[in-house]
Amino acid sequence: MNTFTQVLEFLTYYLVDHYWFPAFLIGSGIFFTIYLGFPQIKYFAHGWRILSGKYVRPGTEGETTPFQALTTALSGTIGTGNIGGVALAIFLGGPAAIFWMWVVAFVGMTTKFVEVTLAHKYREKLADGSIAGGPMFYIENGLNMKWLAVIFSVCLLMMCIGTGNMPQINNIALVMNDTFDIPKWLTGLVLAILLWMVIIGG
Repeated sequence: MNTFTQVLEFLTYYLVDHYWFPAFLIGSGIFFTIYLGFPQIKYFAHGWRILSGKYVRPGTEGETTPFQALTTALSGTIGTGNIGGVALAIFLGGPAAIFWMWVVAFVGMTTKFVEVTLAHKYREKLADGSIAGGPMFYIENGLNMKWLAVIFSVCLLMMCIGTGNMPQINNIALVMNDTFDIPKWLTGLVLAILLWMVIIGG
C-alpha cells in the first residue's frame, strides 16, 4: 500500500503540482477560444434554445433530452471541489481569486466544447441501439491509439471509484454522524439505494 501511495504522490507531483499543468489547461483554452471564434459567446443563445427543447420533436432519435444530458453532465462535474475548492481559493488568494476563477472558467468552456464535439463525432452505436461515447472513443478512433484509450479507461474507473465518489459520500456521512449521530454505514447504504434508483431510471 505504501508503494502505491508513493507512486500516486510521484505522479501528482510531476503531473499536477507543476506550473506547466495549469498553464497547459489555460493555454489550450485560450487557443481554442481564439481559433473557434469565441464559441462560448457565439453559441450562447443557441445553446439555451437547444436546452429549452425547441428542436426536439416527437419521435426524435435519441435516449435523453438536452436537459437530461446537461443535468447528467453536471452531476459528474460538480462536487465537493466546487464548494470546498472555491472556499480554499478565496482563503488563500483573497476575493481576487473569484475573478481569476471566472477567467479560467470562461476559456475552459471552449475546452469543454471541443471535448464534447469530439465525443459526439466519434461516438458509436452499440448492438442494442444505445449510444456510447467519450474520451476513450475519440482517443481510439480519432488518434488511433487504442492502448492509450485502455489506460485512460482504467484510470477513469479508478478515479470514479475513488476521488469521483468517495469524498462526497464520506463528507455526507461525517456530517450526518456528527450532527444527528446517524451511523456512517447507514448513510452510505441509503445513498447507495438512492443512487441505484437513479441508475435504473427511477
